Amino acid sequence: MSTKDEYEVSTIGEEYTNEYRIFIEKNGKVISPFHDVPLFVDSEKKIVNMIVEVPRWSNAKFEIATNEPFNPIKQDVKKGKLRFVRNCFPFKGYIWNYGALPQTWENPTIISNDTNTRGDNDPIDVCEIGQEIGFKGQIKQVKILGILALLDEDETDWKLIAIDIKDPLSHKLNDIHDIEIYFPDLMKATRQWFKIYKIPDGKLANKFGFNGEFKNKDYAYKIIQETHESWKGLIEGRIPYKSDTHHINVMNVTIKNSPYKLLHDDDKKTIMIKHLKKQYKRKCHVKEKDDKWYFVAKSQL
Repeated sequence: MSTKDEYEVSTIGEEYTNEYRIFIEKNGKVISPFHDVPLFVDSEKKIVNMIVEVPRWSNAKFEIATNEPFNPIKQDVKKGKLRFVRNCFPFKGYIWNYGALPQTWENPTIISNDTNTRGDNDPIDVCEIGQEIGFKGQIKQVKILGILALLDEDETDWKLIAIDIKDPLSHKLNDIHDIEIYFPDLMKATRQWFKIYKIPDGKLANKFGFNGEFKNKDYAYKIIQETHESWKGLIEGRIPYKSDTHHINVMNVTIKNSPYKLLHDDDKKTIMIKHLKKQYKRKCHVKEKDDKWYFVAKSQL
């Protein structure tokens, strides 16, 4: 399946097992969506690439495997079980196309002056609010509109708000305040979704920086630039990351200044698949999907 002219998606394993992986290829060669897909499409217009991990209305928590070669997309596993988010009334699954920006890294060694917590060691997350339902591994070109500071287990977990530039309403949305005009209550629902989505699994309600206020496009872009600079330090092997990559697999095929760049293309995909099949011997099948609604009481908030 083609994501944009030169990008394609390929898979191994059976969906909803811990062997399932989604790989991104460019011109027939495996690349890392984390490192090899460029961040910027048009920096002046604040248009960036986004990797779709979870399509809207779906529940399976897929994510970029940051610690695996070529960083394929996989389903998250917690305590030996594949992870699904619950349907917290009135929501069904994820309420936007959810994913990450390539070539960004929320540095776990840096304490944010605004949130007073460290980064979560992942690429920065993005909620794409356009009308199209995406697919896992899709590379969308999106316009940045704003950002929410989620505080997740004492880590800063930024949530960017963006819209696909191909969306019919894209030209009318240029900053966070425009969303309410064309998508009434969507930002309110977004904040509520992030606050309660872990409660059915026995977790406490999430907290936010800035008292849950969405920051505007300019602030969001500042955070993107900061996380992009952190990623460059990591991928270029600068001190202190040269000796500690924080469990991030930094293998790549395109970054010129990276000591982790592969110089040869010796059937990488075959080697990688053999490695993965050896690593994941036991399958973790889903017996049934949980499609019921969970009602969160005010006393739990």
